[in-house]
Amino acid sequence: MSVLLIEEVGPATSVQDLGRFGALRYGLGTAGAMDRFGLACANVLVGQLWNAPAIEVGPLPMRIKVQEGSVRLALSGATRSMTLNGAPVQMHETVCLAEGEVLVMRASKGGVFSYLAIEGGISGTPSFGSFSVHRRAGLGSPLARPFEGGDRLDVGSMQPGAERRLNLPKAVEGPVRCVLGPQDDYFSSEMIAQFFATDWVISATSDRMGYRLEGPPLTHARSPNIVSDGIANGSLQIPGNGQPLLLLADRGTTGGYPKIATVITADLGRAAQTPVGTVIRFQAVPIETAQAETKRFMQLVNQLPQLCQPIGQEGISSEMLFAGHGAGHATNALDPQT
Repeated sequence: MSVLLIEEVGPATSVQDLGRFGALRYGLGTAGAMDRFGLACANVLVGQLWNAPAIEVGPLPMRIKVQEGSVRLALSGATRSMTLNGAPVQMHETVCLAEGEVLVMRASKGGVFSYLAIEGGISGTPSFGSFSVHRRAGLGSPLARPFEGGDRLDVGSMQPGAERRLNLPKAVEGPVRCVLGPQDDYFSSEMIAQFFATDWVISATSDRMGYRLEGPPLTHARSPNIVSDGIANGSLQIPGNGQPLLLLADRGTTGGYPKIATVITADLGRAAQTPVGTVIRFQAVPIETAQAETKRFMQLVNQLPQLCQPIGQEGISSEMLFAGHGAGHATNALDPQT
């Protein structure tokens, strides 16, 4: 094993994997990576299972040092510049660090969360089947909280092998797609049209539990309250003040506000990567489209190993592999709830 020292870190960086499932009925949320495709890309680069635990790096800079041993790692997700001992290194490529070497990751640009995966994985003990940190529930491994400066992390040691690069398909762009409901009948057709026509701004009060959206308030045709029911990752809840809440990985398991729409699984990562202060728009699609996009996403995840090529060798292009499938990289993983 090797040891990483967290020398500098922002408040929103923690260990995350796919999340913990099967316990919503007990009031235990899933947690898990906000952008599961970013998680998958980083893990596949270093030879891990795509849903394995990795470090979810929040929007602020992070600085790590190899205190013992040597490591091979890779960063994917939101774009940020990196340096190894002061020299630039690239995202979506494996990077090797010897004992005493320092990797600096700058603040994210055009996104929020990046994923740092380590060859050989992170040492810890899963709780309810997952390493994912859920701060409110006090769960996670090896620490049940976000990282702080001075934390040490036991990780796998670097093994002999060629460095690799990930050749990603073109990103999906445009509005975040949603299916209506389950309580769209609590809103008039005019209010539904207003919801999809509005440029919503991500509030600075947003976090992993959910993003608060700022814009012209929506009014309810019926009561702003319902009998509490289950909440899915991507639920768009409209409380009494008419300002939508996009509920995400650390959400509660039930809620008592009507949900006008639900973000489709394939676009959850793209929604979560929308930075504070920027605009997010939504588009209604039928359930058949949501299901088809999830299938495309899983095809892409399953083909990621073929898109990892030794650096300096020409390999299969993402355009050749996915021609005609319309899959993009800004997507999220299969979720049993959706």
